Amino acid sequence: MTGPLLLGVRHHGPGSARAVRAALEQYTPAAVLIEGPPEADELVPLAAQEGMRPPVALLAHAQDDPGRAAFWPLAEFSPEWVAMRWALERGVPVRFIDLPAAHSLAMGEDGEQPEGQTSGGEQPEGEQAEGERFGGEESEGDQPVGETSGGDGPEKEPGAQADVRVDPVRVLAEAAGYDDPERWWEDVVEHRGGGGTSRRSGGDSGGGADADAAAPFAALAEAMGALREAYGDGGHDRDPVREAHMRLRLRAARKEFGDNIAVVCGAWHVPALAQRTTMAADRQLLKGLPKVKATVTWVPWTHRRLSRHSGYGAGIASPGWYGHLFSAPDRPVERWLTKVAGLLREEDYAVSSAHVIEAVRLAEGLATVRGRPLAGLTELDDAIRAVMGDGSDAPSSLIHDRLVVGEVLGEVPEDAPAVPLQRDLARTRRTLRLTPAALERELELDLRKETDAARSRLLHRLRLLGIPWGEPAHSRGSTGTFRETWRLRWEPELSVRVAEAGIWGTTVLSAATAKAVAEASEASEASGAATLAGVTALAERCLLAGLPDALPVVMQALSDRAALDADVGHLAQALPALVRSVRYGDVRGTESAALREVAMGLAERIFVGLPPACAGLDAEGAAAMRGHLDATHQAVGLLGRPETGEEGRAPKSLRARWAAVLHTVSERDAVPGLIRGRAVRLLLDEGELGEEGAERLMGLALSPGTPPVDAAGWVEGFVGGGDGGMLLVHDERLLALVDGWLTGVPDAAFTDVLPLLRRTFAEYEAGVRRTLGELIRRGPTATPRHPPGDAPDPAAPGFGPGLDRDRAAAVLPTLRLLLGIEQQGFDSEPTRQQADPSRLPNEQPAHPSRQADDLMGART
Repeated sequence: MTGPLLLGVRHHGPGSARAVRAALEQYTPAAVLIEGPPEADELVPLAAQEGMRPPVALLAHAQDDPGRAAFWPLAEFSPEWVAMRWALERGVPVRFIDLPAAHSLAMGEDGEQPEGQTSGGEQPEGEQAEGERFGGEESEGDQPVGETSGGDGPEKEPGAQADVRVDPVRVLAEAAGYDDPERWWEDVVEHRGGGGTSRRSGGDSGGGADADAAAPFAALAEAMGALREAYGDGGHDRDPVREAHMRLRLRAARKEFGDNIAVVCGAWHVPALAQRTTMAADRQLLKGLPKVKATVTWVPWTHRRLSRHSGYGAGIASPGWYGHLFSAPDRPVERWLTKVAGLLREEDYAVSSAHVIEAVRLAEGLATVRGRPLAGLTELDDAIRAVMGDGSDAPSSLIHDRLVVGEVLGEVPEDAPAVPLQRDLARTRRTLRLTPAALERELELDLRKETDAARSRLLHRLRLLGIPWGEPAHSRGSTGTFRETWRLRWEPELSVRVAEAGIWGTTVLSAATAKAVAEASEASEASGAATLAGVTALAERCLLAGLPDALPVVMQALSDRAALDADVGHLAQALPALVRSVRYGDVRGTESAALREVAMGLAERIFVGLPPACAGLDAEGAAAMRGHLDATHQAVGLLGRPETGEEGRAPKSLRARWAAVLHTVSERDAVPGLIRGRAVRLLLDEGELGEEGAERLMGLALSPGTPPVDAAGWVEGFVGGGDGGMLLVHDERLLALVDGWLTGVPDAAFTDVLPLLRRTFAEYEAGVRRTLGELIRRGPTATPRHPPGDAPDPAAPGFGPGLDRDRAAAVLPTLRLLLGIEQQGFDSEPTRQQADPSRLPNEQPAHPSRQADDLMGART
């Protein structure tokens, strides 16, 4: 070579990666320079270890502010990764030449988003950070607003500076007559071999042994040179600074290794690196740049994070497909459709080898008709839909998620640089056998087992630190408090969260404790409506996470806030979380006596303040108070236990005192009907009303003197919710009261009442509404028939005058099966006689309905 070999690539392109490998094999440079942060030079040897498996990324973050971070992702098919591995396998030095991360991170302080900065790993859907694409090139398919494109934008004089960002691939595609830049790039580069021939039948063998492997790069450099002459830096304001640093690093490498070096960088930068400039001019551009202390390491990455549709844009929409193109030795279409067939078979689709053959023929035929060198994803999707999916789009989303994008999670060696918290997390998860995975999975935990309890504490501690590796989910198998269900998925940006959390401590336990104490201290000094509920939730999280050292501080803050807050709504919001903490504390074996004492104090204050707080509320306030009433009722049910008085007598329990409060609320006329009706319903469910109590209170609430709107609110509070309809189905007296009141509502007031009633009854299931309609149409229930000689049983409240014992006895076989009771224990003569010695030998067997009574009594 007469000068440095400039290999301009498109980042994350398998065609560029194959061409880079071919050029390096042919020219064998003495050193390889790669676009990337120079701080990563020391990390290059880790890429040769067996524990390193792409996709991975270089993570750079400011030491004093880990949330300011940048990623440089690398996949197996990234040209930079291919060049790095080629050099490591042959002992060739590797250098990174882009602008140091210390400068790029600091430059964001001036209001410009630094390259790849993720603000703690979070990034809005669809937005892309420049440095997160390796080297900061414009991602595939991105077209900023007002972008200048070839021929359609405003005319510019050659060499004029562009005032908007230019997508070079789009401009070249439009110049070639393509309306889709991705299709043009695939046809020209990705679907061709290293020498530029089609990959329809072979892999990288095209072009012949004597072909110049650098020819494609020379052609691309010429095209980029024309674009740079027309558009300058293309609106990439930071490019002149970056390219100045690249030229300085290139000069240093030529001084060290001579001209026999190769440079792998974005094709957009090749004309700038070939440009003749003075060292003084380049240094002047870099003079005065802000700087911070930066740390760089390797972190795992995922194919999903390489795809632009997932909220992080690395420049490719189909990393799984590109990985297949890069790794397939030959016949990529046939191999891809074979993968698709295997996936569909696993999902119980009827796909045979004949489907694969026909799909290959159709895809290749479509590619020929459309003038493409190789069938692309568009042709393959059409073929799969027509042949394997019978014209349906159902398999498309499955194939896209599992194959086109993929759920691949990379790995990095254990000796890669990491903050102490990251190392402690890695040790802990290995001990607990928790493996990070890109694919979301459910984890069922039994807290009675030591390992599962430790897993639960770890996941709760990470959530407290803002590292949501797992999210709690509803358990489908059991509702017991000893069960927990988690949904686990490891996202690459969680590595940034771990680095951020490192300021709290060197271990997960110490960091979570320190953060909980800090939050409690801030809450004790702050003011606001949500402070009490927030401290209560923090106490619950401390119990779940097993933080005994933080709990006293949190409890002190909770006591202080509870003493200062007199709002019943705030107290009612805080009580459920506090009671759950007491409950979970019992399950997990943690000390919760202090929590119980605070919870009892909150409950007593709610009891005193609730009746006056319910008076005079408007519709919105009444709806909110109804929620507080339900939450407090549930909390009291969990917390209420008999207490022992000073003189050894058992005073009124917490439940009894709560029932007295509900009685007071239900009988106050100043309380809105919605709340009064709900209080009566809660009393009825707890058995605190006599046989006629609910009927009497409903009759008063629905009397002619009550305003229709207030009466409708009472009905909504009493029978609202999903289970309210069943109450009316089984208690026809209450249903008759509602029916009688509704038929007596004046026509003028009916339009005001209708929305409330529709909202109430719309919550019922369709079967319940149908049953209620049948009951109203049928009227009073007829007296059921009874076996001869059997007198009807006294009527139960809300039921008919007697039981139909023949129908009751018909469920005996199913009931025995459900309860696991032997049949002969209840209907065989010997067993019956042994159970009742007083029975005469010639006495007739009991009626089957009596056996049902015995069965239920024995089970009880």
